[in-house]
Amino acid sequence: MKKSLIAIGLTTALLSGCGVSDTNNTQAAAVTSPAPAKAELGTFGIDLTARNEAVKPGDDFFMYASGTWYDNFVMPADKTRYGAFNALAERSETQVKAIIDDIASRTDLNAEEQLIADFYHAYMDTETINKLGITPIKGTLDQIAAINSTKDLTKVFGEAWLTGASSPINGGMWFNRLDPNQYEMTIGAGGLGLPDRSYYLEDTERFIKIRKAYVEHIANMLAFAGIKDGEKRAEAILALETKIAQAQWPREKRRDRDLTLNQIKREDLAKQYPGFDWDLYFAQTGYQVPQLNISQPEPVKAMIGLINQQPLNVWQDYLTFHTITNNADLLSEDIFNSNFAFYGKILTGQEQPRPRWKRAVEEMSGTQSLGFAIGKVYVSRYFPESSKQKMAELVKNLRTALGQRIDGIDWMGAETKVNAHAKLAAFTPKIGYPDVWQQFDGLTLTKNDLVGDIKQLRQYFQADSVAKELEKTDRNRWGMTPQTVNAYYNSSFNEIVFPAAILQPPFFDPNADAAVNYGSIGAVIGHEMGHGFDDQGSKSDANGIQRNWWTDEDRAAFDAKTNRLAEQYSQYEPIPNNFVNGRNSLGENIGDVGGISMAYHAYKLSLNGKEAPVIDGLTGDQRFFLAWAQVWKEKRTEQSMLSQLRSDPHAPGRYRTLAPRNHDAWYKAFDVKPGDKLYLPEDQRVHIW
Repeated sequence: MKKSLIAIGLTTALLSGCGVSDTNNTQAAAVTSPAPAKAELGTFGIDLTARNEAVKPGDDFFMYASGTWYDNFVMPADKTRYGAFNALAERSETQVKAIIDDIASRTDLNAEEQLIADFYHAYMDTETINKLGITPIKGTLDQIAAINSTKDLTKVFGEAWLTGASSPINGGMWFNRLDPNQYEMTIGAGGLGLPDRSYYLEDTERFIKIRKAYVEHIANMLAFAGIKDGEKRAEAILALETKIAQAQWPREKRRDRDLTLNQIKREDLAKQYPGFDWDLYFAQTGYQVPQLNISQPEPVKAMIGLINQQPLNVWQDYLTFHTITNNADLLSEDIFNSNFAFYGKILTGQEQPRPRWKRAVEEMSGTQSLGFAIGKVYVSRYFPESSKQKMAELVKNLRTALGQRIDGIDWMGAETKVNAHAKLAAFTPKIGYPDVWQQFDGLTLTKNDLVGDIKQLRQYFQADSVAKELEKTDRNRWGMTPQTVNAYYNSSFNEIVFPAAILQPPFFDPNADAAVNYGSIGAVIGHEMGHGFDDQGSKSDANGIQRNWWTDEDRAAFDAKTNRLAEQYSQYEPIPNNFVNGRNSLGENIGDVGGISMAYHAYKLSLNGKEAPVIDGLTGDQRFFLAWAQVWKEKRTEQSMLSQLRSDPHAPGRYRTLAPRNHDAWYKAFDVKPGDKLYLPEDQRVHIW
């Protein structure tokens, strides 16, 4: 539930990074019908057949809750992981495909529908795409080949947002963390082709093999541009990227908001970061950039050094490779398949590419594509207003529960509690879909130029961003489209956002038992609220301004608890000698542990003092925690697990399932006792929110 996947969402917190349960086309079709009289899963909202009751909950809660499913589920060849999130994503894809097919079959299309029809046709026209080969990006490759000065190089870096090339210096427009009513350009260091700096810097057999395969892949991609001596030149690219990796901060450092807040006026930029033609760089974007934030000061200076010190011909090869590989999904099938052979099979363990129509749907569904044009139709077809109303009630109940829990915290003083309550009261929930839809006036696409259409979309959204740069920030903005299966917290606006597509089983079912809804979507709501109070979100106040609203004593007590949680998660070892990074995943783990606490509290309030009924032999508390566990059931390839551990701020789903280890009620619900593998003594359980 954390860290934005949105290119410009540098401080947004996401829900997923894992998860999933099985689904099929029958389920997808069922959503279009009126809500069934009973829960979709099982008799009350949980798939009890997924359990392995031979496993003690206190020994392995993941396998107890989902072990039969895990042992019998066969990973689809086009997947690297599968669980509840993937199942709902497939349902959403099927629904979006039905929308697109309907639009494409008609002739009486409005302007937005015509954009959808033309783009989809362009993406699916493999005959034309295969004939064109590498031609659609030849203009960019020719520009790279003509580089003969650092000035030329800087210009290409500045145009990377349009061409799909990579750059060691990255810029994106976000919100001013000291004044969320203003936009601000954030500059950081990037430019790697592997998932994380550790892939370059660790010398275990696993990473040495990956780097060797990466060199072969680079050489293969350079060959499409007619470049000879590919392997030698690929080695030079790897050496360059290794220098980039050495200069970058580790991910756990990059998420520290104190370290990444370094504002600077535009006129002072060249003085503090000399040796780079900032005027030329920004001229390619159109932004005026009166003020910036440098998220990684030392790494940015190091990137400037590399730009000036490394041979131009190596930078040219670097740009050629990245331009081809970053655009491979849009080019001929021979280029795509060569790219997939490394990034799919070797790097993530994916046996086959996803069907082309699914890749088209994914490309079209983003916020910087036609996602909101499609989302408008998606909401009208698949999202009942009653679900939005019931979700709003759940949010209200979770807000009440968190407020009561803040009152009961024994480690926080009265002064800090006043500020915590103010932040809670200021939370803005967004549910289902935007109140104001994205407009596409003036955008034109064609049905026979896929790369051209992508550039048109990039230019359209870039122009929109440039036009708004100096205006007051748009609080109607959504960082996800309604058909996205996810949720997020935006610290700058102090808002929690739940797209329509996640408000379906197993997360939310209006016909499910209350314990199930509180254990699933209730804990998700609590998780997103918890991001406002995690180790980084807690550095912003009720108005989204980054400032310290804690007393020193309370902050020290909070840090002591979060440090213990980081240590707890760092003990998990999904792959031999490869552990969960408890520090990098800390925000998500705080969100999980705190979200369960809030949801459980709200569930108890909903009972109005009555005892929950026993259903199918399970108490209300057992149903609550089982619902949480099945949200995070997943199966995945080892390669994708490695990438998750090194590059994702979320712990793998198997270990998110174990968050209840820190809740006393879980021990009572499943009779977990000393000697059980997951047992934690009471003084080792981390209670935060």
